[in-house]
Order: sequence, then structure tokens, then C-alpha cells
Amino acid sequence: MNDELFTFVDLDSKASEHISSPHYSYWKSVFRKFFSSKTAIFFLALSLIVILMALIYPSVSGFNPAVKAYVNDFSRRFIKPNATFWFGTDTVGDSLFDSVWLGTRTSLNLAIIATIITNVIGVIVGAFWGYSKKLDIFMLELYNIIANVPFTLVVMVLMYVIGQGFWQLIFALTATSWLGTAYSIRIQVMMIRDREYNLASRCLGTPTPKIIRHNVLPYLVSVIVTQVSRDVPNYISYEVFLSFLGIGLSANDVSLGQLISKYSTFMTSAAYLFWIPVFMSAIISVSLYIVGQTLADASDPKTHM
Repeated sequence: MNDELFTFVDLDSKASEHISSPHYSYWKSVFRKFFSSKTAIFFLALSLIVILMALIYPSVSGFNPAVKAYVNDFSRRFIKPNATFWFGTDTVGDSLFDSVWLGTRTSLNLAIIATIITNVIGVIVGAFWGYSKKLDIFMLELYNIIANVPFTLVVMVLMYVIGQGFWQLIFALTATSWLGTAYSIRIQVMMIRDREYNLASRCLGTPTPKIIRHNVLPYLVSVIVTQVSRDVPNYISYEVFLSFLGIGLSANDVSLGQLISKYSTFMTSAAYLFWIPVFMSAIISVSLYIVGQTLADASDPKTHM
């Protein structure tokens, strides 16, 4: 055999899976699918307006809930919503408009921080959980024990033990919630890791990071986005619920839950004090949920066909 007829070539990982097909961009497909929904665009715009107002307005308004500047001015108390005071005034003459936006910022900050902590821990633990059989045995036992205890009960007990406060509530909300996210990621990783196209990619010499980036991550993105879209409004609802019961944030913290709890006694005499914070909480929760669910659907590669 003539060796000159044969030559060795280097492995080209980029060309190992090259096929003649139209160029496909995952993220372009995601945004094209998302922005095809007029409902999602409307609620996205509404969410951005609310979030920007909550972040910017309290900083420029100069409102300080600790300063009762109009406490002795009885003419400013219980003024119903009008052109001057859009949301009316409260029991001490302060503008409810200022209080609501400050409370919205507090509730949003709490929900976003809690969501980030829950999903970062959950995704990392879930990825290792899905690949390691030894870890799977231990984590399944831990999950079965904690999952059988009502989440609300866990949060309430922790709040009674560690006390009220912003970071205390975040700790109580995230102490066990990450486990549910980790379990969801674990299921997806176990379903995807041994699929035929991943096995074929390994046989073709495709590097593992490329397999994860192109074959695994796109399927996990929709799961993560779905989880995030549920967590943010859920944590806002929990803050409202726990603060209403008096075991959430401290009395010095202005939040939507604290405002609803504070003005619940005026539900009939000055209903706007109670219903405006409730309405704001509903707008945020519904808007973020619809935007998140639409984005989650758009993140699923199956919808890009």
C-alpha cells in the first residue's frame, strides 16, 4: 500500500456537524416569536412603565415616610383622588401617590432579589443533580421531605423565629424555594443529556461546551424563564400576604403589603386608600406573569418550527 495516497487531517470541531441548512439564530427566533404577540407587547410596555416609575419617582420626589410634614394640617387628610392628588391623601395628609410608588419599589426589589437567589442556586444545584446519580439519591430524599411541608407554613415559622425585616423575609422566602427549581432543572437535564442527537454529537467529536450551548441550554432556557415568570409575581403576592398578616416587613418599611395592611380598616370609609395599593399589586403580578409566560413559550425551540 502506498502511504503517499493517504494524509492525516486535523479534527475540525466546527465542521464536524456542518450541514447544508438555512442559518438559524436561537435568540432571533425567541424575540420574533415573543413580539408576534400583541398582548405580550402591551403588558411588556405596562410592566416597563410601572418598573421605571417605581425605580425613578421615589428618588426624585423627596418623599420620606418618617417625616410627617402635614400631620397637623387636618384639611389635607382623606382627600379623595383629584387633579392635585392623583391617588388622594392618607390619614396624616401624605400623598398616597408617593407612598404607593415607594411601596412598589420595595416590593419589586424584594421579589427580584428573592427570584435571583432562588434560580441561581436552583439551576446550579439542579444541573449537578441531574448528572450525578450519587447526588440524586440524597437530593431526592431531601426534596421528598421538604416538598411535603407547606411552603407558606415554612415561611411563616421562619419569620416568627428570625423576626420581621427586608432581608429576613428574603431569607425565609428562599430558604427552601430553590429546591423546587432545582428539581425542575434536574428533570430536564436527565431528559436531554442522553437524547440521540447529543449522543451523535459526541460521536462526531463535538466539544462538550458546544453540546451544552446548542443542544441543552436552549431547552433549559424556557424552563428557567417559566420559573422566573412565576417567582416574581409569587414573591410579590407573598410579601403582600405576609405583611397583611403582620409577619412580613417591619412597620418602618413601606411596601404594597404594608400599605394594604395599614389601610384595610378604611375599606368602606376611604376605600381608595385600600384598593389603589391592591390594584397596583394586581397590575404588577398579572403583567409580569403574562410577559414571563409568553417569553417562556417563545424560548422553547419547539415553537420555532
